[in-house]
Amino acid sequence: MKYGFDNDKYLRIQSEHIKERIAQFGNKLYLELGGKLFDDYHASRVLPGFQPDSKLRMLSQLSDNAEIVIVISALDIEKNKVRQDLGITYDMDVLRLREEFMKRGFLVSSVVVTHYNGQSSADSFREKLSRLGITTYVHYTIEGYPTNVGLIDSDEGFGRNDYVETTRPLVIVTAPGPGSGKMAVCLSQLYNEHKRGIEAGYAKFETFPVWSLPLKHPVNIAYEAATADLNDVNMIDPFHLEAYGKTAINYNRDIEIFPVLNALFEGIYGENPYKSPTDMGVNMVGFCINDDQVCSEASKDEIIRRYYTALCRMAMGDCNESEVNKIALLMKQAKIDTIYRRTTVAARERAERSGVPCSAIELADGTIITAETGSLLGPSAALILNAIKHLAGIDHEIKLIPQLMIEPIQFTKINYLRSRNPRLHTDEVLVALSVLSTRDENCRRALEKLPELNGCQVHSTVMLGEVDHKIFKKLGVGLTCDPVRKVKK
Repeated sequence: MKYGFDNDKYLRIQSEHIKERIAQFGNKLYLELGGKLFDDYHASRVLPGFQPDSKLRMLSQLSDNAEIVIVISALDIEKNKVRQDLGITYDMDVLRLREEFMKRGFLVSSVVVTHYNGQSSADSFREKLSRLGITTYVHYTIEGYPTNVGLIDSDEGFGRNDYVETTRPLVIVTAPGPGSGKMAVCLSQLYNEHKRGIEAGYAKFETFPVWSLPLKHPVNIAYEAATADLNDVNMIDPFHLEAYGKTAINYNRDIEIFPVLNALFEGIYGENPYKSPTDMGVNMVGFCINDDQVCSEASKDEIIRRYYTALCRMAMGDCNESEVNKIALLMKQAKIDTIYRRTTVAARERAERSGVPCSAIELADGTIITAETGSLLGPSAALILNAIKHLAGIDHEIKLIPQLMIEPIQFTKINYLRSRNPRLHTDEVLVALSVLSTRDENCRRALEKLPELNGCQVHSTVMLGEVDHKIFKKLGVGLTCDPVRKVKK
């Protein structure tokens, strides 16, 4: 993988910046955490070199003085919203997040269910958490939010919400995904803390959009593509431009909510310490990009990846055409189309020649390797074998896994496991290769090349199964698929 981001610098300057913000408010700081805390794979894809757990490693230094509140929207519970990167629903991810945070030494004090209007699914979820000994609170939908400032900043607005009991100076407010209501929870807490005579502050720790990059920088466009289902729009922060005469990038929801925050701070402190939504943030990511071209190219790949993901979701009935159209428009803004992705072209060209599903991978040095569906292997399994053989300098004609070994596996799949597809998947091929590596030098050398696939890009001319998706993800490979179902024979 080519790196364009200095992760060590990020850990250093980001932690210092957050400490400065905590000192600014002293007694109590609500830190809204946008994006993912310990599995930020989007950031690691568009900023090669960014580690998925960088935020967690940094905040771990403050764990003794911090507690975590997890937020989930009742609307997301009701529609069983799924985290696309993990394939699990948001309500299940709340439990996963809580367990992961606690394993890493963080105190997880409670769960807040937002946008609550008596939904039975939300009630069932709260009952489940209660049986597990987890404290829950509800925050209600406020009519006219976020523009009806008078109602929001009143006892019938934020004052109607449950007061979330917290005990530590730093309260990190996070959620399974965007649109959960994290900022509203923070602002509601500021209102209710003030009513109780407790002074508290607010800051936002969100990686994207990167305020110090141009509006149409590929990194920022990739963020819009990632949140196409939410209709988030990157914008020039008008408040920042007016206050400082400088351009900074934020997104519509933060800009829309700023008058509420402004009114709330004026009510509590007499004045707002922030002159713009950008001032609220503590994001230092933009200052840690050390190769803009690498990050721009990675972001363009990510935009296309999001486009193909949306196409496949639409083919499965999981999203509508507007999401696909929005990402298509973003591709135009980035001045790219699907042929920018070299693996797309290579996989389709081979599929046209062979008449069967094919796949292609672009290695770190730009080499394109392709593979097609055969009687023994699916296109993904064949592609991985072809790629690691190339990296290990093994002749393409050499068969790493003999047919005599593949056939018994196929027999078991069909006759005992009742599978309809006799071809080996990626995980089965890698297990077979591992067994053979103990006595075959070529297999051992090929296996050792698997880490070199990290950061590579793959395209398949058909939608792949869950197993292949997971293997590519574990290998750190960026995968796209044409929205075409495999034909079962």
